[in-house]
Amino acid sequence: MTWSHWQEYALAVEINGMTSTPVIDVERLNVRYGDFHAVQDLSFQVRRGEFYALLGTNGAGKTSTMETLEGHRAPTSGTVRVLGWSPRDRSAVRPKMGIMLQESGFSPDLTVRESIRLIGKLTQRTDRVERVLSIVDLTRKAATRVSRLSGGEKRRLDFATTVYGAPELIFLDEPTTGLDIQSRDALWDAVDKLREDGSTIVLTTHYLEEAQQRADRIGLLHKGAFHQEGTVAELTRALPAVIRFALPPSAPALPLRGRRESEGRFLIETHHLQHDLFTLLRWAQEHAVELRELEAGPTRLDDVFRAIDN
Repeated sequence: MTWSHWQEYALAVEINGMTSTPVIDVERLNVRYGDFHAVQDLSFQVRRGEFYALLGTNGAGKTSTMETLEGHRAPTSGTVRVLGWSPRDRSAVRPKMGIMLQESGFSPDLTVRESIRLIGKLTQRTDRVERVLSIVDLTRKAATRVSRLSGGEKRRLDFATTVYGAPELIFLDEPTTGLDIQSRDALWDAVDKLREDGSTIVLTTHYLEEAQQRADRIGLLHKGAFHQEGTVAELTRALPAVIRFALPPSAPALPLRGRRESEGRFLIETHHLQHDLFTLLRWAQEHAVELRELEAGPTRLDDVFRAIDN
């Protein structure tokens, strides 16, 4: 390839938002609290424009990792780079980073509008307060003091201050806790728009279906290290798909090996979902048996979690 061809390729990569320089680059991160080793030689990267979910069992080291990435905690050892800088270099990183903590702790005496403006000044990001208020449906609450907001409204305010200025990198820590269904949908619509505009998203959540539906890749932490990392398909392919249903007591013997659960329900695990589901449906039709509450699908992330200690 000639030099001119390399230049054309590099330009195409830049235009399409694909860059070889990761937004987050972690190499052999260790975090200790006295004798307790919370994070052990953790290495991973997050690419520009990616939606990356960092998940983990309780005590897996997820919080310590996130706090280090956000610049709230210094690593015991290892190298961490965020947007090309140490996350502890706040003047370089914070104007390009939005962080939604589980609890932000706004001053109760400030109004919603004042809180958003304050965060904008502290982070040195610029935006129109009215635009952000409309995104989170808090326009009518702009002059309301934080102390008078409901739990869900405070959570929407957290999100508003996080996305103010459309930062390049956004950390979302349990973002939908306390939100009703409509507010959750609105939040994810806003996140989708941010991604379209080029923002990189890092999510932690206990709502595993959110990660399963949205994440490009998932890092699954266990005991301070990655148990698995990859796409949802890569994490779940080692486990069988499942077919669940209920049968009346008079039903004949099943054509497939299954496990009886409570109240006449059965579970079939299979690595050949389409074939075995067809076999089961044909059997049900031939014997005039109703498969009540029939569910069939690939392994879910919660199944991966359950298998960690097995």
